[in-house]
Amino acid sequence: MTPESVMTIGGQAMQVTLMIAAPILLVVLTIGLLVSIFQAATQINEQTLSFIPKLVGVIASLVVVGPWMLTTMVDYMRTVFTGIPALAG
Repeated sequence: MTPESVMTIGGQAMQVTLMIAAPILLVVLTIGLLVSIFQAATQINEQTLSFIPKLVGVIASLVVVGPWMLTTMVDYMRTVFTGIPALAG
């Protein structure tokens, strides 16, 4: 196993992690921004107001992009596991 192969596997792992996390993080960021704008406009300073919309957004985004996320993870792990003999030999 060469340092280049380790760096390649690590880089691909980081890329897959970012691709999988991005949709959920973007949904939570958008909902948080909208709730913050609403709170600023109405002067409601309740800290727990954004929790339920974010939770609903995360669940909805998992329902929508969950199959794609699972497929992406399985494809990456299949690639890693099928490449083990070439890396070890």
